Amino acid sequence: MGVSGGADSLALAIAAATLPDPFGAVIVDHGLQPGSAQVAQRAAGQCRELGLDPVLVYPVQTAGDEASARAARYEQFELALSRTGAQRMLLAHTRDDQAEQVLLGLIRGSGTRSLAGIPAERGPYRRPLLDLSRKQTEEICQDARVDYWEDPSNSDTGYRRNLIRHEILPFLAERLGGHLPEALARTASLAAADADALDQWAQTAKEQHGLNLRELSTLPVAVASRVLRLFAIEAGAKNVGHERTQALCALAGIGGPKSKSAGPVQLDGKISAFRRGPVIVFTRTGSTTDH
Repeated sequence: MGVSGGADSLALAIAAATLPDPFGAVIVDHGLQPGSAQVAQRAAGQCRELGLDPVLVYPVQTAGDEASARAARYEQFELALSRTGAQRMLLAHTRDDQAEQVLLGLIRGSGTRSLAGIPAERGPYRRPLLDLSRKQTEEICQDARVDYWEDPSNSDTGYRRNLIRHEILPFLAERLGGHLPEALARTASLAAADADALDQWAQTAKEQHGLNLRELSTLPVAVASRVLRLFAIEAGAKNVGHERTQALCALAGIGGPKSKSAGPVQLDGKISAFRRGPVIVFTRTGSTTDH
């Protein structure tokens, strides 16, 4: 499991220590604050006292921002899974984290998959605390007499997530009711089920219809757009977000009139999309091979 030394991850460690199956811990020292190495070693000691084994501490270097820290963290998680042979990694996201993620998705104007928030399961990762509040994880630590670390960067409202956590969510909860985090988490659960169904439908349509525009035009836009995105990613495109997906839809005449231009639509990863007669084709820049 991933452990930071905060209340949520230590609560998860406390719970895991009561189970018959053995659990280990991975502590990633991002080096973002003075004394981070000591915090990591303290968390490692607490995990060992709880009986977790092995306990691995990985120092990493980042660009100093949240995105690079997350990327470095998951890289170390993958390394730990490989080195230990473990099949699962437990992470300690809570219901409050989920509520914050849904609001972030709303602010970005994102679709169903983004509103689904943090998945309870994805690949080897499992998040068993999504039904617990952050306050409940603090209470678990207090009852077990385990001191937890409070990351000082979590109070910096210059970060959008922290602004939501400390100002926006409390304001909304005060005005709309304390049930708001639960309601947002429930929205995530419902959106996840819808997104899973649409993704499955799109995968089936991709296998049945390929990139034939006449066939794609018979599908709901939510499905046809996913089919285009699946083919783009399969061809090697990166970061196929809303704007690039909309461009692909215009090229294919999905959800609106077909664009006058037959392409190309340029995608990250040096991939270009063209309309050629009744189909869309994807090519790598500098290559004549169609995908």
